[in-house]
Amino acid sequence: MIIGEYRSKVGEKKRVSLPKKFRDELGEEIILTRGYENSLILVNKQMWNKVAKEVIDGSFINKNIRDTSRFLVGGATEITIDKLGRFLIPEALFEHAELKKEVVFIGLVNWIELWDKEKWEERLNYLKEHGEDIANEISKMNTTN
Repeated sequence: MIIGEYRSKVGEKKRVSLPKKFRDELGEEIILTRGYENSLILVNKQMWNKVAKEVIDGSFINKNIRDTSRFLVGGATEITIDKLGRFLIPEALFEHAELKKEVVFIGLVNWIELWDKEKWEERLNYLKEHGEDIANEISKMNTTN
């Protein structure tokens, strides 16, 4: 199961070390793409195929499907992990996530989010402050479905 929070530093050439636990969980075929709230998303090929199928099965006439495709699929790249567990973050994705010197990997069962450390701390504070409101909104959604 992909869970946990791990910190890493950005090395030269915008390389980052993927925690061994996450490497073991994801396998060798890994996709990196844009995430929401200025994060990046890492998924294995199997999960990526599920995401791609949802996009492919959607109608290109639908603006929301086109925009989601542009955002997630348009920025996606296959990454290669070196012998030390490092991978290179392409410039466009590095800029999207506003990465600096330190990053945080967050395991979310089916995917991993990669955040700039400061951005993650801001988001975590937001979640602490609004956690009850968020839980109430999810509860409302579950009762209407």
